[in-house]
Amino acid sequence: MTKAFVHGNPETSAVWLPLVEALNERGVDDIVLLSPPGFGAPVPEGFDPVPASYVEWLKTEVDGIDGPVDIVGHDWGAGHVMGLMAAHPDSVRSWATDCIALVHPDYQWHDMAQVWQTEDAGEEAIAGMLGTSPEEKAGLYEALGLRADIAASMAQADGDAMGTCILRLYRAAAQPTMSELGQRLIAAERPPGMMIDATDDPYAPSELARQMIEPLGVNHLALEGQGHWWMSSAPGIAADGLIEFWNAIG
Repeated sequence: MTKAFVHGNPETSAVWLPLVEALNERGVDDIVLLSPPGFGAPVPEGFDPVPASYVEWLKTEVDGIDGPVDIVGHDWGAGHVMGLMAAHPDSVRSWATDCIALVHPDYQWHDMAQVWQTEDAGEEAIAGMLGTSPEEKAGLYEALGLRADIAASMAQADGDAMGTCILRLYRAAAQPTMSELGQRLIAAERPPGMMIDATDDPYAPSELARQMIEPLGVNHLALEGQGHWWMSSAPGIAADGLIEFWNAIG
C-alpha cells in the first residue's frame, strides 16, 4: 500500500522528513510526498490556485499511483485531502488529516489568514514575507520547532508564485466555503478516516475538531500537547498511530 503525504502553506515536502524517517524505521517505506502547485512545486500554466483546482490536482496525482493509497494531509494539504474525500471518495483506501476544525461550521480563519483574505493588506503582508531573508525565515521556523534542515528548505521555497497562490487560495476559501465543504464531506460515502488531533495547534482548535469526530465517523489520534508541526515534534508517536490505523483496515 502506498502512503501519500500532502503538505500545506508555506511549506515544502521536507516538513514530512521526521515522520518519514520514523515510518521507515518501522518498516513502512512505500511513501510518496506530493507537493501542491506553488508550494514546493511549479504552478502549471493556466492553473487557478483555488480549492477546487487543488482537489483535481490531487485526484490526478493519486490516480497516477499504482495500487491502493492511504493518504495523509497536513494544514492546507488536509484541506485538499478533505476536498478529495468530498468530491472523489473512492480515490483512496483511507485518509488521515489534521486541521479537521477547518470544516467545522463555526470555524473562523486565523488572524494571518484573515489578513491574506483582505485586499491590499494581504498583498502588503505577502510582500513583507517575501522581503525577509532566508536566514531570518529559517530562524523563525526553527523557533517554532522545526528541524534546521526543514526550516532551511521552507525558507528557500517561497517566492512570487507561492505568494500569488497564498492570496488566491485563502480568498477563495473564505467562509462559508470551508463549512460548506464540511457538509459535503459528511454527506459523502467516505473510506475509513482518522483525525490527527494536535491539541495545541493554534490554527485549528482541537475543541472544534473533536466535534467533527462523530459526524464524520473518523478514528481519533490524540497528540496531546503537540502543535501545528506535530510530524516534527512527535514523529514516533504519529507513526505508531498511523500504522495502527492502517493495520486495522486490513
